[in-house]
Amino acid sequence: MKSFRVLLLPFAIAYGIIIFIRNKLYDKSFLLHETTFNFPLICIGNVAVGGTGKSPMVEYLLNFLHPNYKVATLSRGYKRKTKGYALANENTTALEIGDEPMQFHLKFPNVPVAVGEERLVAIPQLLHDVPDLQVIILDDAFQHRAVKAGLNIVLTDYNNLYIYDFFLPTGDLRDERRSVRRADIIIVTKCPPDLTFDKKQKILRNLHPLNSQLVYFTTIEYDTPYHIITHEPKPITENDEVLLVCGIANPKPLKDYLHQQAATYYQKNYNDHHIFTIDDLKEIIERFKAIDVPQKMILTTEKDAVRLTKFKQELVDLPLYVLPIKHRFLFDEAPLFESAVEQYIVNFNKTHEQAKK
Repeated sequence: MKSFRVLLLPFAIAYGIIIFIRNKLYDKSFLLHETTFNFPLICIGNVAVGGTGKSPMVEYLLNFLHPNYKVATLSRGYKRKTKGYALANENTTALEIGDEPMQFHLKFPNVPVAVGEERLVAIPQLLHDVPDLQVIILDDAFQHRAVKAGLNIVLTDYNNLYIYDFFLPTGDLRDERRSVRRADIIIVTKCPPDLTFDKKQKILRNLHPLNSQLVYFTTIEYDTPYHIITHEPKPITENDEVLLVCGIANPKPLKDYLHQQAATYYQKNYNDHHIFTIDDLKEIIERFKAIDVPQKMILTTEKDAVRLTKFKQELVDLPLYVLPIKHRFLFDEAPLFESAVEQYIVNFNKTHEQAKK
């Protein structure tokens, strides 16, 4: 914890008490109640603020499930300029549904992407709008206890494991550590790619999962950057000088990657979910022009890209590239994770069919 955040300890304790009471009311079904749906719901979430890799995990599941199931995503639509339920269409913008849902919509155009602050209301609306749905992925919904998902997947950052964290604003926890006991699967994300088996076992002992909980470990992998408008690929070389433009919660892994891949890099930082203006773009271009070398490029994240593409005319001739990110499961355990997810869906449907008889 940063020293100045320790000074906020009284506020963190007060926040923790509020969260404790809220969870108890849900646990006892007193005043607050969880609602279950007779439908396969997979929740991706965490108990901390900041980037644990929820969006790439949603995309991992979409890549895995979409070929065989009619799957949709439902997000809150954080920082969007609209309210209520909305289902993305060909005219939708990031301002209307938010960054991450827009990213899903662009990368998976055949997947229904919906947003709604009240998931209890949004789920029936989504099922009405897309009647042939087979699975819904709830993005960042672990705290939203009004809806009880059938499969809860909780992510925790290797560099900031929830077991060592504390409540906001002293720490990064937005929920109790014990809430993770509600998870079916725990994934330790952003691990070193060379994580040893002994280190894995030590983390498992410290996490102390329930016997029923599955725990997996993933590392970040970056794909070849592509132009933000033309989608033309361009690998980063050791001779490139890179201007990194990003407004994400945790850019450290990205900066570590560039430190290894590029000759050098410069940063143009913005707040998480920053809405880019034309003045921002002009500043980016001026900063890029000031890099006085022939081999240079501008790089941004997929999440930031969805808020920049509105400047299509200005960007088409600018060397601005988007860096895709994805999870890679360590210790060859991707098939085990995928099997656990599919087994949930199969068992759910089997139980549902038996109940109808």
